[in-house]
Amino acid sequence: MAPASEAHASELAAVALALGAREVGRLSPGEERLAAGAARVPRGKVAAFREAIARGEDPIGAAFCALRSPVERRPLGATYTPRAVVEAMTEWAASATPARVVDAGAGSGRFVVAAGRRFPRAALVATEIDPLALLGLRAHLAAAGLARRSRVVAGDYRSLALGAVRGPTLFIGNPPYVRHHAIGAEWKAWLVRRAKELGLHASQLAGLHVHFFLATAHLARPGDYGAFVTAAEWLDVNYGALVRQLLLGPLGGRSIHLVEPTSPVFPDAQATAAVACFEVGSRAAELTLARVTSLEALGQLATGRLVRRERLERSARWTPLTTRARPTPAGYIELGELCRVHRGQVTGKNSVWIAGPHSETLPLSVLYPAVTKARELFAAGHLLADTAGLRRVIDLPADLDALPAAQRAPIERFLRTARGMGADRGFIARHRRAWWSVGLYEPAPILATYMARRPPAFVRNPAGARHLNIAHGLYPRVSLSPRALDALARYLSSATDVTQGRTYAGGLTKFEPREMERLPVPTPELLEATPAAFRAARRFRTKPAKLL
Repeated sequence: MAPASEAHASELAAVALALGAREVGRLSPGEERLAAGAARVPRGKVAAFREAIARGEDPIGAAFCALRSPVERRPLGATYTPRAVVEAMTEWAASATPARVVDAGAGSGRFVVAAGRRFPRAALVATEIDPLALLGLRAHLAAAGLARRSRVVAGDYRSLALGAVRGPTLFIGNPPYVRHHAIGAEWKAWLVRRAKELGLHASQLAGLHVHFFLATAHLARPGDYGAFVTAAEWLDVNYGALVRQLLLGPLGGRSIHLVEPTSPVFPDAQATAAVACFEVGSRAAELTLARVTSLEALGQLATGRLVRRERLERSARWTPLTTRARPTPAGYIELGELCRVHRGQVTGKNSVWIAGPHSETLPLSVLYPAVTKARELFAAGHLLADTAGLRRVIDLPADLDALPAAQRAPIERFLRTARGMGADRGFIARHRRAWWSVGLYEPAPILATYMARRPPAFVRNPAGARHLNIAHGLYPRVSLSPRALDALARYLSSATDVTQGRTYAGGLTKFEPREMERLPVPTPELLEATPAAFRAARRFRTKPAKLL
């Protein structure tokens, strides 16, 4: 930590101690080290913190987030939850009266303090592993007058032990989001083992929030209940299947509220968020699913549409179920009936196969203008009219003997350079017919982005640009005139929204080729119609775009 950051941490530790952090259990060794170096702070500052806490604010958490940047907090997944979300989840929990509240990964204690105030007789348990956050958590509980019934555990939630209690336990909080790359092998093995004990399968690609759902399933007892806000990716991705199985099984899911990507929940993370509520031991015939457009619209997490358990069990992706699908009206078919959607080619090593100084002597005949970045399609608008701004991809024939003799020498020189750059040793190169032949696909009449924090761009490609695997190509299965292709691209651009894709952390929405092929589009006859006739057609999701 930089000297300035150390000074601010020392000051925050001092404020926490002055607010009564030592009143809530024994400090961990890490907290004691911070306490030993705590600076002196003015009484006025401590009083200001105390008054803000009395108003229901969290100045300790705000100070912690100002001290530690999002990048610094990322390894522990520390993303603090806005007050509106905390209040909505706490109000939902008021449908029962818990004897105990457990805050999983408490941070500065926003959830446990809110629940402690809402349920004045409940015992409070909060877990946290960051020493500075722990001091702030204890101070928050003490300043809120909750010290006497609070237990703070300095450790990993997955190792938490809970004794028996008379009455239900409420599990509430914002489990930390840490990607699987930063999770140790021993904890990945724990995930697989503990899931198997429940008769479930777990992927070691799962993020830390998935671990917390599983830990809760082992800690909870029938009659317990809870609400977690997390990144929403588990609704759709393969490694989120464990959470979906837990909600349909031991956790007893009751509702899921997905917050639209246009209304970020976490101020320092571009993540689409979902609130999952559950009642352990229940097996509801239907779950409530909803999409909300703002944090205020969460209300008491009571709105939504009922989706039958059988449909959830059959669905590999739950995001589309948060909105009521409209039946495909007359005059519309699935995109896959018109076009095959194909992801672009993988080069195996872009630094070699995208032309640059290392390939200056190559003949133009092996250099192909290609879309190599999604932003090139977003910038193009509706039409990629020329290839002047695109980079070139090197695509050599598998049979080099077919090349003219004059081209052999510069290509042989390039291949020696490519070998020196490791182009022949990668997985992709080793599994090609010839390691030097990328094998670009023919130009697609329409190119589409497939992963972004916005709906896909569908761009007509009269320039004949090739595309790498950052885009999809739409190849007609039936004869479509240029007019119809123009209309199709414009329609898809206006009518496709993020709800039709799968949501990932970071607010990203992804469309796999088969998912894109399921998008509803007008029939060829309607695409060929006059603009007036097209505008008069039945609506689907949004007004159809005008034809050229």
